[in-house]
Amino acid sequence: MANTSDFKNGLFIDFNGKPCSIIWFQHVKPGKGGAFVKVKLRNLENGKILENTYNAGEKIEIINVERRPYQYLYKDDMGFNFMHNETYEQVRIDPDMVDNADLMKEGQYVEMMFLADQERVLTCELPPFVEMEITYTEPAVKGDTASTNAMKSATTETGAEIMVPLFINQGERIKVDTRTRSYSERCKS
Repeated sequence: MANTSDFKNGLFIDFNGKPCSIIWFQHVKPGKGGAFVKVKLRNLENGKILENTYNAGEKIEIINVERRPYQYLYKDDMGFNFMHNETYEQVRIDPDMVDNADLMKEGQYVEMMFLADQERVLTCELPPFVEMEITYTEPAVKGDTASTNAMKSATTETGAEIMVPLFINQGERIKVDTRTRSYSERCKS
């Protein structure tokens, strides 16, 4: 157990039975009445932002959350299958627990967040950038460059649809930002 004086950004706490992370807090001492702490929390299970107010000195329960490296193996009808890089333990998770799952290739490394006491997967995060090969895109048409940032649709090797600049052609390798699903740069061969 801890209290509100132990608050810091990134601290993992139990809020109404749900694992949450503190993303912002402010200690408030009004002229009249007792001090309190305003807090913004991110629910680790669904990513929603919650707000709460605690009285100064109120007891809170800190939870143990661990980040572990895993490698994506394959997808079957039960979900995605991953293997721990050191222990070779395999884990299966639901497809809705992975953001931008269509940007994930077999053999790719990801980072999973576990609730350590229960050995339960909370999230699965892709690396910030992944290399993809363009399997299909329309060729650029001369004269389509009226604006400086003209884009066209492209399909990657995993089937993901992203927008790329007009100069990108089929068969090229590019870097994709997994957080925004956007084109980053060409890969150097």
